[in-house]
Amino acid sequence: MKPGDKLFDNINGAIRKCKVGVAVFSPRYCESYFCLHELALMMESRKKVIPIFCDVKPSQLRAVDDGKCAMEDIRRFNWALEEAKYTVGLTFDSLKGNWSDVVTSTSDNIINTLIEMEGEKQMQRHKSTPMLHV
Repeated sequence: MKPGDKLFDNINGAIRKCKVGVAVFSPRYCESYFCLHELALMMESRKKVIPIFCDVKPSQLRAVDDGKCAMEDIRRFNWALEEAKYTVGLTFDSLKGNWSDVVTSTSDNIINTLIEMEGEKQMQRHKSTPMLHV
């Protein structure tokens, strides 16, 4: 992005075009409107999301109504958080763990997911191709 670009337009477009999303949940994640909006958009777009729970347990994730967001947004965000809570993800404890291990594990997961998705897409194409019987 460059100066003058509309933030939401670019982020929303990129999320709609992506195949896999990664959400890095931290203790303050739910305080960010942008993080919650991006997560909700990934979930609404039915993207495959790989959650990383960094210094936070899934049960701790909750969008709080602090009066800054519309109630509809709060419901949308909490729905997306619930979806993420019940998605198998990675955990990271910053006091005990190594960031490079998490990055490596995450990138391996993304690559494997993309390979699987491509394989499924090719199988679907193969199934939809009519067979000619002679």
